[in-house]
Order: sequence, then C-alpha cells, then structure tokens
Amino acid sequence: MIHWAYKHFNDLTVSELYAIIALRNIVFVVEQNCVYNDTDDKDLDCWHLCGYYENELVAYARIIRPGVSYPQASIGRVVTHPDFRKKGFGIELMKLAIEKTRSEFNINAIKISAQSYLINFYQSLGFGIISETYLEDGIPHVAMLYQ
Repeated sequence: MIHWAYKHFNDLTVSELYAIIALRNIVFVVEQNCVYNDTDDKDLDCWHLCGYYENELVAYARIIRPGVSYPQASIGRVVTHPDFRKKGFGIELMKLAIEKTRSEFNINAIKISAQSYLINFYQSLGFGIISETYLEDGIPHVAMLYQ
C-alpha cells in the first residue's frame, strides 16, 4: 500500500527533495538516457505529490500552477520507480494528481506534455491529444489536455 504526501516545495525536507531528484534521475536521465536540465526552477513554485512504499519514494508528480508552464495548470515529472511498475501505482498517482490539481487551483483544465508511448495511459485518465508529435529533450511527446 502506498502512503501519499502532498507538499509545497517550501515544506519539503532536504531528504524528501533528495529522494525526488534521485527518482527523477533514475528514470529520466539514466533509464531514458536523456541529458536535460531537471532543475528548471519550476519546482520552487510547485506542489509535490510523493508516493511512498515502506518509506521508499516509488511514485512522484509535480503540480504546476497556471501560468508557469502553460496558461492552464499542469502535471509534470510523472514517474514511477522501475522496480514498482505494473502495480497500478502510476494510475493511482495520476488520479490523485488530477484531483489535487483541480482542487488546489479550482480549475478543470490541465495541460501536460506526454511522452508519446504513454498516450493510451493518459487517454484512459481523460486527457485528449491537442498537438502533433514534437521532440522534447530528444523524446517524442504530444501536448494533452484534461477538461
């Protein structure tokens, strides 16, 4: 069972922040072999949704207020630890992230930049494609919108 924590950046402990950066690096830098600037300063003004299994961070997403990445609110850096995939944690993470985003900003529209191989996953959660495929950090993505 996952224990969820939802905190603004200013409320994260140093250990929590370290675990977030480590998990994002495991997947986005090492596993996907992608060199990019993960510390893009957006974290400073975001809410962070963390899923822990037996005190280990295994699922994470950041909730971005409207006007930072897009005119709409956004969910980004969605990640599940490779050792904990195929257990439904990603679906649970995104459902909770959608709920938190909608309630935090009192909105319905949420825009994301989704890796193309995850289109079906995001569509199953109510997101629709709103762009052609484009490269972001060398990986095919599409813009998607939840309303």
